[in-house]
Amino acid sequence: MQHDDRLIVALDFPTLEQAKSCVLELGDAVSYYKVGMELYYAVGSEIIRFLKSQNKQVFLDLKLQDIPNTVAHALTVLSGLGADMMNVHAVGGRKMMSEAVKAVHAAAEAAGKPAPKLIAVTILTSMDNEQFANLNYQNTIAEQVIALAKLAKEAGMDGVVASPQEASAIREACGKDFLIVTPGVRPAGASLDDQSRVATPAGAFKNGSSHIVVGRPITKAENRQAAAEAIVEEIKGV
Repeated sequence: MQHDDRLIVALDFPTLEQAKSCVLELGDAVSYYKVGMELYYAVGSEIIRFLKSQNKQVFLDLKLQDIPNTVAHALTVLSGLGADMMNVHAVGGRKMMSEAVKAVHAAAEAAGKPAPKLIAVTILTSMDNEQFANLNYQNTIAEQVIALAKLAKEAGMDGVVASPQEASAIREACGKDFLIVTPGVRPAGASLDDQSRVATPAGAFKNGSSHIVVGRPITKAENRQAAAEAIVEEIKGV
């Protein structure tokens, strides 16, 4: 079965060996992988080199947030690793995001390579209304996500990370070319684990997502390749 570049599989493993085993088992069924904090902090850039050696695309999910200068310098370094997509936290503000965009594009120009996509995390998909109320925002979750998405677009970001439940409103607010990468995607009948604002793979794309991130429903499946292929089949034509 042909892979679908819109499916990003989360390699949430503590060791390089486990991550490699998963990638090799999935083979041609998956072309895009997310490397998050757990794996990157454990093995560093070695996992990115491995994925690139397998001709895979990489979403480096480190969710940077700091003063603008620090984030810009960090992204200059990370840009040299070869990831296709990276992210920062939108709550870092417009200046931080603008400086991030400048740094990534300057690093790419200096290297003579295309710039990786840079996206901003809005509100984590594990956040429910009760948890969100404790943060004392005046907005609802959906309102805050849209506000942050608009801010990210104004800062020059390529897109955002948001739940599939907000994807439709983001698409309407930010246009057809804005990337909307959605975790919190669970096939029908799958465990929600620690996610709160979820949708099925097909439902996410119908809502306006450009990419979906799926972890445990694939990586913890008895037959990982079959689980990935089932999702690819579900989203075909959506």
